[in-house]
Amino acid sequence: MTIHQSHPKIRWRLRQAGGHLQKIIAMIDEERPCVDLAQQLHAVEKAIHNAKSTLIQDHINHCLEHAADHERGVDRKSLAEFKAITKYL
Repeated sequence: MTIHQSHPKIRWRLRQAGGHLQKIIAMIDEERPCVDLAQQLHAVEKAIHNAKSTLIQDHINHCLEHAADHERGVDRKSLAEFKAITKYL
C-alpha cells in the first residue's frame, strides 16, 4: 500500500470520529434526548464521509496520474482500480 500525504489527515479524522462515537454511546447511557444523539451521529457520519472522499480523491489525483506516466499494462490496472473505487463515492 502506498502512503499518500492525505493519509495522516484521514487517520486523524477517523480517530476523532471513533472517540466521538464513544461519547455518543455515553450520551445514550445518560439517556440524552434523541435530537442530541441524532445531531452528534450526523457529525460523525459527515466526518467519515469527508475522510472517504479525501481518500478517493487522493487516489484519483496521485495513483492514476502516476500510472498514466508508465506503460500500458499499469494503466489498465489503475483504470480497473478507479472503476472499483468509484462504487464507494
